[in-house]
Amino acid sequence: MTYDLLAEAPSVSDYRRLREVTDLSTKTQEAAERGLKGTLHAAIVRFEGRTVAMGRVIGDGGCHYQVVDIAVEPEHQGRGLGKRIVAALMEWLHENAPNSAYVSLIADGDARHLYAQFGFEPVMPASIGMATWIGGRPAKGT
Repeated sequence: MTYDLLAEAPSVSDYRRLREVTDLSTKTQEAAERGLKGTLHAAIVRFEGRTVAMGRVIGDGGCHYQVVDIAVEPEHQGRGLGKRIVAALMEWLHENAPNSAYVSLIADGDARHLYAQFGFEPVMPASIGMATWIGGRPAKGT
């Protein structure tokens, strides 16, 4: 199997599809269109011309960055694609983010083990992640 790693953002349709099939919260068409425009850097993986994995970096470009949307289609999981994407994003961050930049993410379940390989560590008890959803909590994977 040949997987191609590309430094580009996913299309809106691929973004929404990958979030859905990986049980990440769904995003409306409008939210996806607006959100993807705010991407600082992204990586996708294509298999036979089809986007099967993605990840993005968002933030203010100086002080704060967040790694988001790491998603790999279930049938392509377990092949190191998530690790390749995070490695590409981290390489870009090390080359482009200034010293003292704060890079954060929210790790779901066992994904924390992947992120730990790149230097991420829990911030509790000093800090705790918090969130709210405009319009109510979105459905997962529907």
